[in-house]
Amino acid sequence: MPDITVASLNLRNRQDRWLKRRELIVSQLIDAAPDLVSLQEIYRPIGQGRWLRNQINNRLTGSSDRPYRLIQQRRQHLSQGYFEGIGILSKLPVLSHDAVSLGYQGRIALRANVELPSRETLDFVATHFHHVAHDREARLEQAMRLVGWLNNVSRVPLQVIAGDFNEVPTGPAIQYLKQLYRSAFEEARGYELIATFPTALVSRPDDWTGCLDYLFLSPAVGQVLEARLFCHRPAAGDPTLYPSDHVGLLVRLEV
Repeated sequence: MPDITVASLNLRNRQDRWLKRRELIVSQLIDAAPDLVSLQEIYRPIGQGRWLRNQINNRLTGSSDRPYRLIQQRRQHLSQGYFEGIGILSKLPVLSHDAVSLGYQGRIALRANVELPSRETLDFVATHFHHVAHDREARLEQAMRLVGWLNNVSRVPLQVIAGDFNEVPTGPAIQYLKQLYRSAFEEARGYELIATFPTALVSRPDDWTGCLDYLFLSPAVGQVLEARLFCHRPAAGDPTLYPSDHVGLLVRLEV
């Protein structure tokens, strides 16, 4: 059966040595070559998403390499929306795309309906939940709104939700999503990752670490063939220079 590779990465906008770490993101994305990528914290004033797409496409050399298409959506907030958005990079044909508001300073979920090699369609969703640690009920509300949007009367059976949920595995938003969706990493490994944030790119005074990033699959999606980290290697000669403050997630799926 055919398979596709899906991924997620929080870009950390332009903070923390962007001009140096951006080359790590490009090279490690090219090495991984996912079919679909969820991108969070795209810094819009510098055209960060377009720059990544162009750099990756310009370096694809194989005759069979399909270029990426970028779909992006600003946050639905007067000031935050000017600076930040989320996006999807897709090698697969995009049939349609739309977004839904999740509130809390304009948070959104972005959906791309893509055509698979089997001619079926799949909804690939990028999202970035509310970030304040103690606001767990806010993230639960966002999860419920997201699920309602994805499962309306025009529901697509094949769904993948990828992003930075700003919630640990025991949090109510993640527990709610797991009632309806499968966590790809938990399914592949038997447990969630210990931590996806932070990398050595940033330092925290409290030394806190945790799993905040996930890939969720609807029941109709096939077997998880592989689940691993990507965009997680530091620069040669500088163990503190990472692609981002989050590690990226990559999953290969049977579809």
